[in-house]
Amino acid sequence: MDFGKMILNALLPIFVIMLLGYITGKRNVFTADNARSFNKLVLNFALPAALFLSIAKADRHLLFEDLKLLIISIVMIVACFMWAFFSCKKFFKHTKKEAAVCALIAGSPTIGFLGFAVLEPIYGFNTSTGLVIAIVAIVVNAITIPIGLYLLDPDDGSSTTTTGADGKPVPAKKKGSNAFLNALKQPVVWAPILAVIFILVGIKFPPALDPTFNLIAKANAGVAVFAAGVTLSAQVIRFNWEIIYNTLVKLFLMPGVLLIVGKLFHMEAENLQMLVMAGALPPAFSGIIIGSRYQIYVNVGTSSLAVSTILFMGTAPFWYWLAKLVAEM
Repeated sequence: MDFGKMILNALLPIFVIMLLGYITGKRNVFTADNARSFNKLVLNFALPAALFLSIAKADRHLLFEDLKLLIISIVMIVACFMWAFFSCKKFFKHTKKEAAVCALIAGSPTIGFLGFAVLEPIYGFNTSTGLVIAIVAIVVNAITIPIGLYLLDPDDGSSTTTTGADGKPVPAKKKGSNAFLNALKQPVVWAPILAVIFILVGIKFPPALDPTFNLIAKANAGVAVFAAGVTLSAQVIRFNWEIIYNTLVKLFLMPGVLLIVGKLFHMEAENLQMLVMAGALPPAFSGIIIGSRYQIYVNVGTSSLAVSTILFMGTAPFWYWLAKLVAEM
């Protein structure tokens, strides 16, 4: 495996585009308000289209071909996501909304953007590679993102009362009852869920519509990374214990628990290796996009993304070596 080629093809473009956004932000070519508009474009249109297209093309038989892989992926990725959420609140005393964005960053791998770019050069383009990427993409985009947006909702689950026309108290709707519905209204949530439903009921996505979806979907990665650079230019880049902790959760905790649990349950060797590498990917850009959209956890989140992406150059070879060693024992 040529890690130099992987870095050149997968990671260098991220740094170049992010640096370009950073420079234009510093020169006031684009402002933080422009970055929020870019993020709105990505979050409401480009990213939902990309997620829907990537998931809807999965095969139902392929999805359920390896139930062990499916169950371990769901349980352990969601567990890491919730650990990032609760530890952010407990250890660093953040609010619920800030912790939700933290979990979307520290607890979610960027499988949609870097999945094939990293796994295909190592393991080749085959059914197993597509299976692992599809399953992890569904977990991240159809499970953890909806959970994150639910936790991010400003409603806190409490109930209030209002005064009616007759002066008597009238129970208001429970705030928490709207939180889940608010999350489902977001295109970045309902698009991947709709794609999963298509898979489960056997609806085939018409190939004739590929060019239409691809045209907006291809704007996702480039605009998101560029916007992250512009956002970063308006922030003071930080490096503290919280950013170190977020990086450790994403680059070490998630792939570590996937490797341990997968080995304990005797996963097929190559699938286990690919799952570990998928879990070792840097944070998902969707967390940065969502945080920037709502102006929550922007500085720490963007800094965590930058640090994690840089360190991934060193951790990727480590996890490739360790996962191969453990899987073949």
